[in-house]
Amino acid sequence: MYNYDVVVIGGGVSGLTSSIYTSRSFLKTMNIAGFPAGGQLTWTTEVENFPGFPEGVMGPELIERMRNQAIKFGTQFLDENVLSITGSVESGFIVKSEGGSEFQAKSIIIAVGSTPKKLGATGEDRLSARGVSYCAVCDGAFFKEKIVAVVGGGDSAMEEASYLSKYASQVYVLVRGTEKDMKASAIMLDRAKKNPKFNFIFNSQIK
Repeated sequence: MYNYDVVVIGGGVSGLTSSIYTSRSFLKTMNIAGFPAGGQLTWTTEVENFPGFPEGVMGPELIERMRNQAIKFGTQFLDENVLSITGSVESGFIVKSEGGSEFQAKSIIIAVGSTPKKLGATGEDRLSARGVSYCAVCDGAFFKEKIVAVVGGGDSAMEEASYLSKYASQVYVLVRGTEKDMKASAIMLDRAKKNPKFNFIFNSQIK
């Protein structure tokens, strides 16, 4: 059993930032980064919207720099996934990893990020970060004056498509069902319909 002030679960940007803050505050910190470690930035090529890098930085390089910064202040790392968390604020917490390690912590920070919902279409993984994107805010500027497609009919799809329309010359919105099947809220759908760059294609599915 290893004792720590803080166990941070997650090796992406949020988890690494948390580790830097806690270890700089002289709190003994263990970061259980997951496997593979690094979060979505490890799949990203050039990052242009992170402060301090006016020329941009490659996603894996940014993660490596942040991890080294956390190590500099004393954070320890384990590149495994968490199996279970037990305990309480009063008694402390026990975190078990898939590799069989156990850690006792006074506090836990969960910064596991998110995983995009993929289509499962042929070529999707191969073209990820090479034209296929899961974040309009992250990658929208790469599609300036290009024709893009957004898959989905909910609020998230409308928000992503609206953001992309600031850059793209044309935005196709591919909806699996009919207009009546769309789950987007009325106000989001109304804004989308009024956007001259939008083109809705219904009863469509990516193969």
